[in-house]
Amino acid sequence: MSAREKNRQHRITKVLVANRGEIARRVFSTCRRLGLGTVAVYTDPDAGAPHVAEADVRVRLPLTTDYLNPSALIAAAKAAGADAVHPGYGFLSENADFAAAVQDAGLIWVGPPVAAVRAMGSKIEAKKMMSAAGVPVLEELDPATVTEAQLPVLVKASAGGGGRGMRVVHDLSALAGEVDAARREAGSAFGDPTVFCERYLPTGHHVEVQVLADSHGTVWAVGERECSIQRRHQKIIEEAPSPLVERTPGMRAKLFHAARLAAEAIGYTGAGTVEFLADDDGEFYFLEMNTRLQVEHPVTEATTGLDLVALQLQIAEEVALADEPPAPVGYAIEARVYAEDPAKNWQPQAGTVHRFEVPRAATEFEGPAAAGIRLDSGIVDGSVVSIHYDPMLAKVISYAPTRRQASLLLAGALAGTRLHGIHTNRELLVRVLRHPAFLDGATDTAFFDTHGLGELAAPLADDRAIRLSAVAAALAESAHNRSTATAFAAAPGGWRNLSSGDQVKTYTNADGTAGAQVRVAYRPHRMGVTLPDDPDVTVISVAPQQVVLADTAVECGFAVARYGADAYVDSALGPVHLVAVPRFAEPGSTVQLGSLVAPMPGLVIRVGAQIGDSVIAGQPLVWLEAMKMEHTITAPAAGVLTALHVKAGDQVEVGAVLARVEAQDANEGEK
Repeated sequence: MSAREKNRQHRITKVLVANRGEIARRVFSTCRRLGLGTVAVYTDPDAGAPHVAEADVRVRLPLTTDYLNPSALIAAAKAAGADAVHPGYGFLSENADFAAAVQDAGLIWVGPPVAAVRAMGSKIEAKKMMSAAGVPVLEELDPATVTEAQLPVLVKASAGGGGRGMRVVHDLSALAGEVDAARREAGSAFGDPTVFCERYLPTGHHVEVQVLADSHGTVWAVGERECSIQRRHQKIIEEAPSPLVERTPGMRAKLFHAARLAAEAIGYTGAGTVEFLADDDGEFYFLEMNTRLQVEHPVTEATTGLDLVALQLQIAEEVALADEPPAPVGYAIEARVYAEDPAKNWQPQAGTVHRFEVPRAATEFEGPAAAGIRLDSGIVDGSVVSIHYDPMLAKVISYAPTRRQASLLLAGALAGTRLHGIHTNRELLVRVLRHPAFLDGATDTAFFDTHGLGELAAPLADDRAIRLSAVAAALAESAHNRSTATAFAAAPGGWRNLSSGDQVKTYTNADGTAGAQVRVAYRPHRMGVTLPDDPDVTVISVAPQQVVLADTAVECGFAVARYGADAYVDSALGPVHLVAVPRFAEPGSTVQLGSLVAPMPGLVIRVGAQIGDSVIAGQPLVWLEAMKMEHTITAPAAGVLTALHVKAGDQVEVGAVLARVEAQDANEGEK
């Protein structure tokens, strides 16, 4: 075959992204800039997703699990006339059999060689290979032979990532149960239940090196990232460069050397990430190599000016890299916005996103070239978050000349984001980014344990902000009702020609203590509005979507959005979600005391007790699987299980009553 024929064979014109959400949109954005055609695949829950609408053509996959179906994806590529497949991350991105099948079908695989994917596909075998290549590793431990002296240990899935199938074990008696749970989760997420153990570093640093390698022998170590702020061993805040590396002399050179050794040991080409766990002194150990693009790649792009997706496509076409990568400049931080409630054991959330707007975002899926905010999002207004897939909604990325500026810039952008309709980890991200320890670069994998998850996950709005937001919501609703009236539209809501009583509106704070209510009283008159219960508050202006209040002479604007009984109030004091309390409750609308309610839609995979059993407070009674993670629903109090409405295999919706525990009479034992 001539050189010209070979070049023609590796030329890409149309790319199918075998993925969904923001990574599909990210790849499509580069393809558009390069003038390449785009093909989306989707399952029924994603039919209205942004990535589907943005592709040139799209192909429906019949089953919700078909993002994991190689034959369905290859058939879609052929039907759409694609000549290349980009796997994104997650799903089949690190599946060697899929990579081989793509190439066997005559398509270009935008990823590393099949042999490299296979070599790194098993964490157990990968560690052995890296050790032989001279890369430092933590000793692998067989779960069956772990001793008390080796505790604590980390149970890990051999075939997976993203925190799934991982458990920290401090008590030897709990090891067997945690290994079983990890195997179930790994089997569900990756199709391989193999797990292993290694020594756990409670205050470690997760540091990784972005590598790029071409088919001509050039290997780049582009830069390092630190991803130590994690929940459930999954990253939520990532940054470049690493604070630990920045303050540790000589560490960067050693890291880059080890990363190049790892890539060269397996004949790597394409974009990949070599991940290490480091201690406070800068000693590091190989964790794994991700043979794909990483979620956190935008921070490397921001600090280097590179387009890593464009480089992946270039390498897939067998174009050579330059001899050296550009030197990183500045600081970038990425925050992952998840549909989950950190204060409730990270429970994933599902439902409709009424509004998602990051007012300070200057670019989307590229840049920014100067200090600013980039948004990589998988959702838009009206998107529906499904239980079937990962709960990550978007990534918000800041870039600035200094790390402190990048932190505060990102915190401000997140705090000012309008995010209505679904609970997220947004407040947690803001509090971490503004925390003195984070600003000082004191980040490690124990950050939440050290500084208290409860405090970090607390709402940004304090009691006073909630009170003022409720006042604004009540006045805005009054103005809305007045604006839609056919008569007296110009009169204040509730206005009477003669003196009348107060107008009252009551709300529940959806993000606060269960049952906590806020009562707002207001009295319209010819001169404006009086707030009988809030004499220090002056109403400056009222409109259906914007209210300005002065609290002890300090004015603040409140943007109010209503969706049925839900009111979302955004202000500089913090976002507040309120639910209007009806004057008269609907019959049957209340849940009996002691009921266990499904916190998210999911599949019941296990039931831990039967009707008539005595249970203790906090005892797990129902196990749900949602978004490929296990979640336990526990007894709210000691008592007797008097009702059980589900069994293993049932699919339940959010709010469904699963069971009921009748609390034990505290005086029963005194008779």
